[in-house]
Amino acid sequence: MYASVKKMTGWYLGVGMAALFIGGSIGPFQKLEHVGINLYPSLQSVGLNNYYQGLTIHGVLNALVWTTFFIVGFLTFTTVHSLKRELTHPKLNWASFYVMVIGLVMAAVPVLLNAATVLFTFYPPLQASPYYYIGLTLVVIGSWVGGWGMFLTLRAWRKENPGETTPFIALASNITMAMWQIATLGIAIEMLWLIIPWSLGLVDGVDPQLARTFFWFTGHPIVYFWLLPAYVSWYGMVPKQIGGKLFSEPLARLVFWLFLLLSIPVGLHHQYVDPGVPQGWKVVHAVLTYSLFIPSLLTAFNVIASLEIGGRARGGTGLLGWIRTLPWDNPSFTAQNLAMILFAFGGIGGLTNASYNLNLVIHNTIWIPGHFHLTVGSGVTLTFFGIAYWLVPKLANKPLFSNKMALWQAWTWFVGMLLMSNGLHILGLNFGAPRRTMLGIAPYASSDWQPLLIEAALGGIILGVSGLLFYINMIGTVRSKQTLTEAIKMPVAEPMEVHPTPAWLDTWRPWVVATLVLIAVSYGPLLVYLISNLNMTSPGFSNLWGG
Repeated sequence: MYASVKKMTGWYLGVGMAALFIGGSIGPFQKLEHVGINLYPSLQSVGLNNYYQGLTIHGVLNALVWTTFFIVGFLTFTTVHSLKRELTHPKLNWASFYVMVIGLVMAAVPVLLNAATVLFTFYPPLQASPYYYIGLTLVVIGSWVGGWGMFLTLRAWRKENPGETTPFIALASNITMAMWQIATLGIAIEMLWLIIPWSLGLVDGVDPQLARTFFWFTGHPIVYFWLLPAYVSWYGMVPKQIGGKLFSEPLARLVFWLFLLLSIPVGLHHQYVDPGVPQGWKVVHAVLTYSLFIPSLLTAFNVIASLEIGGRARGGTGLLGWIRTLPWDNPSFTAQNLAMILFAFGGIGGLTNASYNLNLVIHNTIWIPGHFHLTVGSGVTLTFFGIAYWLVPKLANKPLFSNKMALWQAWTWFVGMLLMSNGLHILGLNFGAPRRTMLGIAPYASSDWQPLLIEAALGGIILGVSGLLFYINMIGTVRSKQTLTEAIKMPVAEPMEVHPTPAWLDTWRPWVVATLVLIAVSYGPLLVYLISNLNMTSPGFSNLWGG
């Protein structure tokens, strides 16, 4: 059953993992450069020309490609298995995959040729090959198409099951994709109206301020596109894996609706120092950004309560004794639990980023990648590793290659990320060390930075080793000659108490309408102001870093 979806999911995960392998492999080179060990000159024979090209590859493949491919594949899988029905339009979902792969190739080639060294955010007036922009646009369009296949399947299920409550995992998966469909309208407009015509030479200039605003319309919600699939697992699967139950399913549903409502109108907190954005709108977005802490705190309460239920069901006693009884020998659980711990630190740092006064201290410092690696690099990626430890064996119908290696991988990732992120955070906060900079040759680099740079580099090396352990395990699993005697089932957590779900937690229209209204209020007047003062005068600057 669901053989087509299993195959499709396997391809999505395979492409995503391949991208992460390439992008992740460059990570240690970045940190070694900061301590004066620049390996890029010796890597020119394999196409890595300079630090900034490496940084672009690292950011694009890890933050955009790995996450998007894994998420679309995983959420397609969870929708089908949660609803217990096949996709209504499987050809549409396969088309999604093919479009995303074509886009990936189009974007990757100019990056690898050093013709798109514009970093992860590709701010104009830095200008890349038009194929890069068109390729990234196709990846986004492909992800939309995958979402449409999920929506049509959910709609068919609702018609077949009138009056029944949508299973939580299917609802959460589709809310995530709905948020993504709306959030990516910003970057789609930026690409189609401003960037692609400019890169093709159809117009002479571009408006960098307007382009940045459209980018961050999408740029911050993408964080929740990465995070919410992890929440699907933390809420809907982990309690089952530890022998417990979900503390409150209605509260979990509310959290996903709140993220749909609040994730998008927050982008201006990335533009506190932009002179072209009126101060009042920055304040509005700051308040809305703080409001996102509400569903985050609800998640912390609900997930930890669910963990405690599982720990006590396994014999745990006392105030904290239940923690010891959790299944720490299960790498899928261990990876995800460690991801939760790291993400908690990332969430606290996010409050600093959202605070106007504090943001001015850490803006564009190396604090930002420290925060970034605790969120997408830990809370998201380590959770995805944990999911892969049961999902890949299920897709391949083979046992996990090495349970012990998977446990080592989870713990080494945890330790490596603690070291690296701690060094980066302190360097940014205490010393103002800049991000996206070859610190190894910076004349202003202080000797006081060295211990923290060494700490970050050590963490980066440990992360590289951890990544290798993950790939050895995945390849060993897929190539194993053993087969499972009993198929692995997708873990589905049961609620601790079964009550009828309030209708307003299973109804789309009011939440979608409220989301669109809030976006219109928070972004509409600002975009009217910026567009009425359109300034398409900036030329493009290409390959500033040399070859």
